[in-house]
Amino acid sequence: MQPVNPQRAERAERRTQRGQKNYREAYERELEYRRAVSRTPAPQNRSGQRSRSRQQESSLSAIIQQMRKKKKKEGTKYFDYDLLLVIIFLMCFGLIMLYSTSAYTAQVENGNDMFYFTKQAIIGAVGILIMLAVSKIDYHIYAAFHTEIFLVAMVLMALVKTPLGMELNGARRWIQLPGNMSFQPAEVTKIAVILFISYKLCEYGKKAYGIRGWLKIGAYGVVAAGGVFVLTDNLSTAIIVMAITVLLLFLVHPKTKRFVVFACVVLVLAVIVVVYLKIQISDMATSTDFRMRRIIAWLNPEANSDKDSYQFLQGLYAIGSGGFFGKGLGNSTQKLSAIPEAQNDMILTVICEELGVFGAILILCLFGFMLYRLMFIARNAPDLYGSLIAAGIFSHIALQVILNIAVVTGLIPTTGVTLPFISYGGTAVVFLLAEMGIALGISSKIELKD
Repeated sequence: MQPVNPQRAERAERRTQRGQKNYREAYERELEYRRAVSRTPAPQNRSGQRSRSRQQESSLSAIIQQMRKKKKKEGTKYFDYDLLLVIIFLMCFGLIMLYSTSAYTAQVENGNDMFYFTKQAIIGAVGILIMLAVSKIDYHIYAAFHTEIFLVAMVLMALVKTPLGMELNGARRWIQLPGNMSFQPAEVTKIAVILFISYKLCEYGKKAYGIRGWLKIGAYGVVAAGGVFVLTDNLSTAIIVMAITVLLLFLVHPKTKRFVVFACVVLVLAVIVVVYLKIQISDMATSTDFRMRRIIAWLNPEANSDKDSYQFLQGLYAIGSGGFFGKGLGNSTQKLSAIPEAQNDMILTVICEELGVFGAILILCLFGFMLYRLMFIARNAPDLYGSLIAAGIFSHIALQVILNIAVVTGLIPTTGVTLPFISYGGTAVVFLLAEMGIALGISSKIELKD
């Protein structure tokens, strides 16, 4: 191994020191050059960064505020003014047609041609106020008291069998109130069933899909419908109550095959019953039961044209004589004592006579638009309970309109079902408007998004 030369080692160390010094000087020159080119002193770079940071924060804050505004706009509460307008329009149209239909009868019977018009106008005004008040109530409250509402409806119907009950036109269906006023508790049952069955379907959930769930829900409907029929002797309302129950169950059930089979069975049984009655009509001609006499009059109207079929046939004459555009508002002749109680369930016949088929189509379009709005509310309600309530109200209105049209056109026997919002009636109008208030209350909970 060769010894290290001290002089050579010293020279190498000096070269290393000079190289490091030159490197530091070159680095400092390069740094000064870059600062001169950018014309930004070193301390000011941090200030610029802070300024840019504040600008970025300001931009981010603006974006967040914009997003919040957009979110607030997307969550804007909704209120179905279209439904409200069509309700008011139907009520006003109903008042006009009610006066035209009942003026002659009111003058003869009460000495005042505006007797029915005035009463209906007052009832309608009160009903609209009730509707607006009910629309402010959170519909979830009904879920908390669904059992109590159902029981109250049953108790009110039971009162018809007490001395408080009142008989009108041969039927004991009303409760006498002070001030010569009456109250029909079966109308309360329609709303009670909608609220009660809707809650039970939400409570059972998927259990309602099975046979046991069917039987439980169906049992509630049978109890309500049976109560209406037994306590108030009102078959048409009992059918509507049971139909509402079945339709609500149909809406929540994922399979429709059972309902199709059920509907086919009911239809076949109805045909068999009609054929049997047609064959046995001669043996039942002396029946004293008013329902049986209505069926006989429907099956053979010409043979009973001066008795049980009189109202039905006069209604058909009114519809036929109106033509497409009608005789003109107020020009009906059949309403002059030819059609008994024309202002009630037969008011559509007078509308057809005075406004023609065109007027009837207009009415159907208005009801169609109302049902469309109820369907919209049912589809966009914030929860299942709200959807089912709106669907129940939809079913009720649709059933009444269909049954009334079927009666006046002779498709089914006379039932006494009125045309919603147009026919004369006290309790029926008030509770129909209360139902609309519930629907409007559900619509106010809808949040529309762009």
